Amino acid sequence: MTVTAYTLAVVIDVFVLFIGGRFLLQPQAAAAGYGVPARPDGDPAYLTIKGLRDGTYGVLGLVLLILVGAHAEAWFLLVAAVMPFGDTLIVLRHGGTRAVAFGVHFATAVLLLVAAGLLFAV
Repeated sequence: MTVTAYTLAVVIDVFVLFIGGRFLLQPQAAAAGYGVPARPDGDPAYLTIKGLRDGTYGVLGLVLLILVGAHAEAWFLLVAAVMPFGDTLIVLRHGGTRAVAFGVHFATAVLLLVAAGLLFAV
């Protein structure tokens, strides 16, 4: 179970880092993948903020896991699950599809909770 818990945590952290990078490098495509496409003439600062936020959280998760350990990473993932739950509501409130809201964001929140539970058990 230890290998599974650590592997899942690393995969999640790296994936969040990737999402952040995508929002910084391809903001329009990343926003569409998020479930709420950005307007071409909209304020790009918000897409940059999202990219920076996600990238920072990906790095923070890796640093916690490497330097502090599984218990700290578990607490981080538990708290971080609030974001994809919130993203689910944002997508639903702003015209995104239920498939993306639940299939991407809600599922991610559940995955974070499972990963946190596995790390707490290590």
